[in-house]
Amino acid sequence: MRTVLGAPEYRDGNGFIAEVIRTSRRKTADIRVEEGAVSVIVPVSTSIEKIDQLLLSKRMWIKEKMALQRDMATASSKQFVSGEAFPYLGRNYRLKVECGPFSPAKLLQGRLVVQTPEGSQQPHMIRNALVRWYKRQASLKIREKVKRYAPIVGVEPAGVNIKTFKSRWGSCTAKGELEFNWLIMLAPNRMVDYVVIHELCHLIHHDHSPEFWREVMRVMPDYQQCREWLRENSEGLVV
Repeated sequence: MRTVLGAPEYRDGNGFIAEVIRTSRRKTADIRVEEGAVSVIVPVSTSIEKIDQLLLSKRMWIKEKMALQRDMATASSKQFVSGEAFPYLGRNYRLKVECGPFSPAKLLQGRLVVQTPEGSQQPHMIRNALVRWYKRQASLKIREKVKRYAPIVGVEPAGVNIKTFKSRWGSCTAKGELEFNWLIMLAPNRMVDYVVIHELCHLIHHDHSPEFWREVMRVMPDYQQCREWLRENSEGLVV
């Protein structure tokens, strides 16, 4: 797992906002575009000037990647304007859009507050800010739940990672690492519990055998209701 130092930094890439992640685990820079959100992972001592030069040199590639991901993204009816509701762990929170320099989304007084510059790219930047916020919450909340339920299941995962999956909520790798789809944060809290318990149980049984389901039921007797809810509502869990 990478070591990330300090608070997040953001750079304006002229049409996109890049999150700067400084890490002691890298000797070279790396640019990633996930869900249309741009991240640049750099060694700790990398200067802002060098980061800006890198983003400028890769601007065309970044824009092409963002456009491709927008075309492939699951259709959403959201317009990313103030007043729209976004679900988080079973509750809806109204979006509040403020104009100004880009800053991370925050949950303040029952509202999801996003600050971005005005312009044609604003809806896209607002979505990026919300995706980043959901991913941060997923990283915090899911790790808390893994820590809570792992002793009950009687296992210890090798690691916990947050991913983007198209058709599943989680996975258990051959190395014993658990991976979770950040979109589960749009579901009620109990559904997140179910997904965490489900993947933890895969550390004991790597299939969906009767023994596996008995283990899930031992920890979560109402798991079938959660499983059914996700089957019926998964298509609506999009940002």
